[in-house]
Amino acid sequence: MSYNEAKKIYAHFGVDTERALERLAAIPVSMHCWQGDDVIGFDGSAALDGGIQTTGNYPGRARNKEELVADLTEALSLVPGKKRINLHASYAVKSDGRDRDELEPRDFDYWIGLAKKNGWGIDFNPTFFSHPKVKDGLTLSSPDEETRAFWVRHGKACRKISAYIGEKLGTSCLCNIWIPDGYKNMPADRLAPRLRLKKSLDEIYSVKYDEKYIIDSVESKVFGIGLESYTVGSAEFYMNYAMQNGICCLLDNGHFHPTENVADKIPSLLAFCPYVALHVTKPVRWDSDHVVMFEDDIRDVAKEIVRDGNESRVLIGLDYFDASINRVAAWALGARNMQRALLSQLLMPWQTLKEAQEKGDFTYLIALTEELKTAPLGDVWQEYLSRQNVAGAEWIDEVKRYEREVLAKRS
Repeated sequence: MSYNEAKKIYAHFGVDTERALERLAAIPVSMHCWQGDDVIGFDGSAALDGGIQTTGNYPGRARNKEELVADLTEALSLVPGKKRINLHASYAVKSDGRDRDELEPRDFDYWIGLAKKNGWGIDFNPTFFSHPKVKDGLTLSSPDEETRAFWVRHGKACRKISAYIGEKLGTSCLCNIWIPDGYKNMPADRLAPRLRLKKSLDEIYSVKYDEKYIIDSVESKVFGIGLESYTVGSAEFYMNYAMQNGICCLLDNGHFHPTENVADKIPSLLAFCPYVALHVTKPVRWDSDHVVMFEDDIRDVAKEIVRDGNESRVLIGLDYFDASINRVAAWALGARNMQRALLSQLLMPWQTLKEAQEKGDFTYLIALTEELKTAPLGDVWQEYLSRQNVAGAEWIDEVKRYEREVLAKRS
């Protein structure tokens, strides 16, 4: 079937495919740099800690910034749409031995230059893991004042860097705080660590920056490996903190119980917050950070982003790190599937469906929804890829070529 035929079919259901493609092209998806090197970073870490883990040992991992940037650029060439990159503080490019609490905006000029050259935006994350000063699994909630103060300085430095990035690129930089803090065994005191975390966040956010350049967010989690019994930064803690302080909640759909519908949390937060941020992954029983697939949970997330026109209020980032498959392919797969999910929901007649709901005509609502499940989404997707000058199914061949000519030569 051709795009023009698909266009007519969707028009019969009241869907303007041209408008859908226009909207999709304007929705940025932030690609995480850490997929390419298994979250190792540039500041000397040899392995992950903090309750997170990369599994697999597929050959060709990026070993330095040149290789990481080459792989990231290759992956982004296979992805349509508006692009951003998402950095961790551990990817600073500096020539001296300053620690994370002494990072400066200039340490990210390399990335800013790369983003300007390619027309990318940048998002940013302090790195509260894989560091000697993570004491007993704690950072901002540590009872050791020296440890807590170090990580507060790191958080302040990262917000300054984020505002600098936003100003240099002329687009808001999301600065997201996630900490691994928690306990493997049942704690004797659940409140004190959270009060220390609150104190630390108050200190970090005491410095004010222009909201044109920085959007602050906090990210919750249920548990991590080795931190199964208690997480200081729980969803309830961060949602209350965000509401009280006018900052943004970030939802990682791998950070909740498997029976929770993370998509349903998006409209609940949008009722109260100017922005909601996302880290999109495919959770499998726990936060195992699998590559995003074109499945129901991702389509549900996409649905809540576009059906009320909230694509400018929901900030989409990817967050997974799979070392069991080709890392460039993992990047491209997840980003393409996120965009495919968005398109699938942009091609729904939401106004008609909402009117049926308001009238109580649930028979029509269900019947129309089911009919559209077999509408020719694939033909519209192929048209979008063509207009974006991005490969269709042959992208897989390009990844194989890159693996033979580049990745396979890394020892």
